[in-house]
Amino acid sequence: MKCKYALKALVVLAAAEDKMPSKAIAKKAKVPEKFLEAILTELKKNGAITSERGAFGGHRLAKPPAKIMVGHIIRAIDGMLAPVSCASTFYYKKCRDCTHEEVCVIRHAMLEVRNQLSDKLDGMSVQNLLDMSPKQKQKIFW
Repeated sequence: MKCKYALKALVVLAAAEDKMPSKAIAKKAKVPEKFLEAILTELKKNGAITSERGAFGGHRLAKPPAKIMVGHIIRAIDGMLAPVSCASTFYYKKCRDCTHEEVCVIRHAMLEVRNQLSDKLDGMSVQNLLDMSPKQKQKIFW
């Protein structure tokens, strides 16, 4: 849910005319506000958003939505994309029960899955998500 909420918040910010307070993001994204605060902190730490404090503060995208890739956000929030750690590029860890990784059919199958998933998610931007909404003009996404 954490990653889904992060992506929802980014879509809301992508559709926004200006910076938004977290309370407004939570309402539009239909995300619990307390949970969203932690997510926004992670998104800021990973360069997806910027934040300003104060009465006129709020959050906005750090770069154009077409430059924020879904794969990067998923890795930043949830970690690896691969179904098993031995198939991960960024979070690789050898399996304890594996003696010959180079011939392991499970690893090779999961590498193929990870590669296809990575190709798709690393090629998909927040702008693509925004564009997928049939009700985009009304700014209703879910």
